[in-house]
Amino acid sequence: MSAITTFADFRTTQVPARLRLTRRGRIVFFGIPAMLLVAALLSLAGFITAPAKASDSQSQLRPPVAVTVTVQPGQSLWGIAGAAAPERDPRDVISQIIQLNDLRGGRIQPGQQLFVPAN
Repeated sequence: MSAITTFADFRTTQVPARLRLTRRGRIVFFGIPAMLLVAALLSLAGFITAPAKASDSQSQLRPPVAVTVTVQPGQSLWGIAGAAAPERDPRDVISQIIQLNDLRGGRIQPGQQLFVPAN
């Protein structure tokens, strides 16, 4: 028996060439990530150094003044809003009543206690 032995010619395999970046390639490769890093650092610095205040003075932090009203039979939110603030638009007052009392669908029952914004 004869054995055939082959040897690979290592001289024919080429080493991959070194990656060359053009000027535009360097700007894209290094510039864009650098700009993103700077933007992230500036955002973080702004977040950390921003003052955490809700208002300029203590008087602005007071909760809205509201009075309690008991719903009588036959009353509606429109009537309650008109009686509570006759000089204001009833739709705005109704919106505040719904928000203050967390009413679902704006339905009220006789005997129910409601918070109504005061003038």
